[in-house]
Amino acid sequence: MAMKFRLVAALFAVAALAGCASASKVMLGQARPAIDPSQVQVYSTPPPGSVEIAQLEATSAVGFGTQGQTDAAVARLKAEAAKLGANGVVLVGVGASGQSPVGMSVGAGSFGRHTGGGLSVGIPTQQKKAAGVAIWVPPAP
Repeated sequence: MAMKFRLVAALFAVAALAGCASASKVMLGQARPAIDPSQVQVYSTPPPGSVEIAQLEATSAVGFGTQGQTDAAVARLKAEAAKLGANGVVLVGVGASGQSPVGMSVGAGSFGRHTGGGLSVGIPTQQKKAAGVAIWVPPAP
């Protein structure tokens, strides 16, 4: 029974830490046929002749604020841009989207001569957020 309880507690903790990554868009222009995300370049300023397609925002999964979360949020931006046929993303900003405590509680009780105790753990976590503009950059002449 104790083994089953530990397994359930561990699964709950993993599910709570997994979090949800998300993305949103606001269309600014006409989408193009989808491309592979590896073909999407990240820019700090729009190249000359580029055409805006959409404003994008993406978040990483919940974690501890690591560089990997930032990379995941930017990769999600590139993936969303690729779905719209954009071959570039102008990165507008990257930051944390707030802290959300993830908690786990275990109850206590007694039955006859048997008693049990409890434990509560709070883990401060956060998501990383990236914002950008999906663009199409014409090929160099």
